[in-house]
Amino acid sequence: MASLEHSPASPPAASDSGRLLDRLRSRSDQVIVLVLLFAIWQALSLWLGEYWVGSPWLVVTRFYAGLVDGSVLYHAYYTFAEAVIGFVLGAIPAVLLPFALRRLPIVTAVLDPFMVGGYGAPKLALAPLFILWFGIGIESKIALVAITVFFIVYFSALAGVRALDTRLVQMAQVAGANERDVARHIIFPGAVPYVFTGLRIAMPYSIGGAVVAEIISANRGLGYLVQLSAMNFDTTGVFVALIAVTLIVFICNGAVDFAERRLLRWRPASDAKLQASV
Repeated sequence: MASLEHSPASPPAASDSGRLLDRLRSRSDQVIVLVLLFAIWQALSLWLGEYWVGSPWLVVTRFYAGLVDGSVLYHAYYTFAEAVIGFVLGAIPAVLLPFALRRLPIVTAVLDPFMVGGYGAPKLALAPLFILWFGIGIESKIALVAITVFFIVYFSALAGVRALDTRLVQMAQVAGANERDVARHIIFPGAVPYVFTGLRIAMPYSIGGAVVAEIISANRGLGYLVQLSAMNFDTTGVFVALIAVTLIVFICNGAVDFAERRLLRWRPASDAKLQASV
């Protein structure tokens, strides 16, 4: 009898150990890939010469020196501020608009071709226009990031709202739920995974948009650092700026993943794993 009483506790422990092993295996594979990338990088540097491809050691040394004297942090902070502010300004209306249009299918149908056109329009072509309107300061970069993020998150949130099973809404209404209860307890929880998928996709685009806008016209930022290094034929400086951009992407994506885990703790582990693999 004692063995029967304690038997239900073994499957969760086994599943926890299995998840831990999977996580460790995934991390070890990532380390192997990182080592291979550095090996290829070093081989290209030796083959083509450090003038064309800066060696990993020179890049790391220059990056550390930039951290110590504050130059890399100065430019990285400017790019980070542009990306985050533009991300927030673009994501908030993109999340709210599909929920506001949920009960207005005619308005949604009217806006749909314009949204598709805006999504397909090359955002890089809009950068000179935003610089003309808002100047070469931070405002033009924020505007470019915001419009880039808006369409990505909007279509993800819209897909989440449209994927809702109408039978759940009908059952809730039969049970006496009002529109506010339906939106809070059914529509919003069902669409949140789609929203976070859009946010995760849009985050790197926001940083990339800020960097591209800085390359076109800026006097600071990582994009400016790339442009300045390229004009001086300094490939090591270009790689230093690219590493800083990559680290910002990792940090921002980690923040989005943390917020997703906090807000979606109610999901089964299998659903969360499936969503992460998409």
